[in-house]
Amino acid sequence: MQTLSRIPVEQLTAEEAEAELAFLAAEVARHDALYHGKDQPEISDADYDALKRRNDAVEARFPLLVRADSPSRRVGATPLPTFAPITHARPMLSLDNTFSDEDVQDFVASVYRYLGQIPDGSIAFTAEPKIDGLSMSIRYENGRLVSAATRGDGTTGENVTANILTIAEIPRTLPAGAPAIAEVRGEVYMAKSDFQALNAQMEAEGKQTYVNPRNTAAGSLRQLDAKVTAARKLRFFAYAWGEMSEMPADTQFGMVEVFRAWGFPVNPLMRRLASVEAILAHYRDVGMKRPDLDYDIDGVVYKVDRLDLQERLGFRSRSPRWATAHKFPAEQAVTRLTHIDIQVGRTGALTPVARLEPVTVGGVVVTNATLHNEDYIRGLGNTGEPIREGRDIRIGDTVIVQRAGDVIPQIVDIVPEKRPAESLAYEFPKTCPVCGSHAVRDVNEKTGKVDAVRRCTGGFVCRAQAVEHLKHFVSRNAFDIEGLGTKQVDFFFETDDPSIQVRTAPDIFTLEKRQATALARLENREGFGRTSVRKLFDAINERRSIALHRLIFALGIRHVGETTAKLLARAYGTYDAFAEAMTAAAPMFGPEWNALNAVEGIGEIVATSIVEFYKEPRNRDVIDRLLQEVTPQEAERPQTTGSPVSGLTVVFTGSLEKMTRDEAKAKAESLGAKVAGSVSKKTDIVVAGPGAGSKLDKARELGIRTMDEDEWLAHIGE
Repeated sequence: MQTLSRIPVEQLTAEEAEAELAFLAAEVARHDALYHGKDQPEISDADYDALKRRNDAVEARFPLLVRADSPSRRVGATPLPTFAPITHARPMLSLDNTFSDEDVQDFVASVYRYLGQIPDGSIAFTAEPKIDGLSMSIRYENGRLVSAATRGDGTTGENVTANILTIAEIPRTLPAGAPAIAEVRGEVYMAKSDFQALNAQMEAEGKQTYVNPRNTAAGSLRQLDAKVTAARKLRFFAYAWGEMSEMPADTQFGMVEVFRAWGFPVNPLMRRLASVEAILAHYRDVGMKRPDLDYDIDGVVYKVDRLDLQERLGFRSRSPRWATAHKFPAEQAVTRLTHIDIQVGRTGALTPVARLEPVTVGGVVVTNATLHNEDYIRGLGNTGEPIREGRDIRIGDTVIVQRAGDVIPQIVDIVPEKRPAESLAYEFPKTCPVCGSHAVRDVNEKTGKVDAVRRCTGGFVCRAQAVEHLKHFVSRNAFDIEGLGTKQVDFFFETDDPSIQVRTAPDIFTLEKRQATALARLENREGFGRTSVRKLFDAINERRSIALHRLIFALGIRHVGETTAKLLARAYGTYDAFAEAMTAAAPMFGPEWNALNAVEGIGEIVATSIVEFYKEPRNRDVIDRLLQEVTPQEAERPQTTGSPVSGLTVVFTGSLEKMTRDEAKAKAESLGAKVAGSVSKKTDIVVAGPGAGSKLDKARELGIRTMDEDEWLAHIGE
């Protein structure tokens, strides 16, 4: 499997450059098709831009190797065959991107340099938000709307006229005096408020919700039934033009004002500016306003204002010399923190969660973000050192939200100048918000260090811990009981009907027996039916025999995750042997305690947590009742004889195409390998699929052996 080379461009040979340009052409074309044609992007804008920048850099060094299908020679993607094609009278080209203040300075300087002028501030530029929507060209003839087309590949787009006619903001006719032929171009988008309302409606109807406004708008516009498009409340901003039989203005700003007079919505944040300093100040101002806008933007577009200068500057192969898009930093967004909720987990941890005004980060609409713990809110790190220059986080703050890959969104900083004058420092609760029990921060007796996490002391009297434990027990990597999701667990836990009440794990497996003699039948409850109840009981019964590591993980012992559970299952073989050893390991000395600590991957903290769990009589009682209903399987010993990966630590990253991530992990572990979630000096092999990012970079920095999926399968003899 060919992948992107990490060799610096200046060190590439001609053969390497030719191979890389071929890969880049195919890869960018694939992502263009996913984004423009299917509205299903797989990578972030930043990663896409990185591919194109790499292609441009290689072509600049090897101009004789530029391909006919190069990304530098095309725009967008081939139009979908579902819609009739429309050839654009003037191509719809994309813009080059800039990412830093220096890039913007270079852009402005290049304009002056090309025109042979001294950079004296005499050339004006327009600056407007870059709308994250779907580009559209709308054609009028003799004042009447006759067609509308998507960008497509820049030359030919899709005819979506019927759907465009459903957007109320787009005029059907132009006023008297408009050119006989006028193509108005702009962006179709969905407002954040309309997107949230649509998702609320879909959720209420029990349907799948949408991921982000941009893809939803694009998908809505490509509906074969225009009635579906009409129901989606799409909107439009006009900012450019295609063919014009006569020009009604001689500047960019003037043309947009004409569009406004014709009845088109135009962006109110558009400005005409002369200096680089003013341009960058406006960029930052727009960035600050971003959370308050009812539409998604991903940057600011700068254009030379005078149309005669645009004509002189002309075009490169796929972009104008007189315009550029200044992108916002990738994977970050600015929004407002409206509330802080405290969630109580199954181990009693009080975790603060920020509730946010919806904002799109990395292509996903984010409404919540982790605040980690009370020290993080106060502006303190793990060792008490100041973070964010000691700035605390308060309700009402304008915050910077970050999301990368699969990481839960987090608040990385606040915008101090936008803090409300009346805001108060957040007081972290000292009691559990669920049961009212005292919440404490433990102190390590050996180190004297205070735990960063505050925990509820209520134990099993705390309903939150009990219900969260049940949700963990039935989760995918534990018992994985289909039909017992979050809502169902909440229902069974909260009900007062003893025939269906589930308060501990064993109650799940006695549910069918209790229902057999009950007067009130579950199938008659709202949300259930005879078929769904039968499927639920069948799913429960399928889990009466369970893999040992799944049982150990499902118990919810603090510090015992899926990987640790597998290590314990392999080490002890059977549940009886495991339970007997854990009970005998207390007090914490003697051969059983030493044997537990000797298991690879088990340290004193994990060992202490397991032993303390088994010392608690209520825990043993729950397990005893559970074992009357389920049978733990004996753990399979890894077949490591002749295994090329026995004893090695393997990390999987990126998208695997020939197996699921779980299948890959299971296979590696069956061969005696340890599968880790992060790359370190202890990692032996990193298996990288498409989309691999920071883990692959770190592996290369550390000199760790890397393989693609095909190489891995060949290595293990598959």
